Amino acid sequence: MFLLRFTKNKNLNYPMVKVVFIEHDGNNHEVDAYIGENLMETAISNNVPGIDADCGGNCACATCHVFIHPEWTSKVGERGEMENSMLEFSDDLKPNSRLACQIQISEELEGLTVDLPEAQY
Repeated sequence: MFLLRFTKNKNLNYPMVKVVFIEHDGNNHEVDAYIGENLMETAISNNVPGIDADCGGNCACATCHVFIHPEWTSKVGERGEMENSMLEFSDDLKPNSRLACQIQISEELEGLTVDLPEAQY
């Protein structure tokens, strides 16, 4: 059900921005992100490897963990309390760690670049 919603949207003319996911091995994925969806939804709908999204974007796991490049941290905002709670379980927690399900895509995020950890927990 989750994937069907975003597959249907692909046929419509929604505004988009480009975002870049960089795997831990350096492999880049530049993809289109629909304004209004979250970064996790963008990764899943574009088949970006390394984003598991076990909870479906409900901030109930940390399997959409990403590292925000420094120039983007102010634009994506700070982590919330629930997001901090989920990220505490990560072995690879960094100051720029975020859950992709908690980052809403907007026009301001055109060119957003995030790194992916080697594994999701």
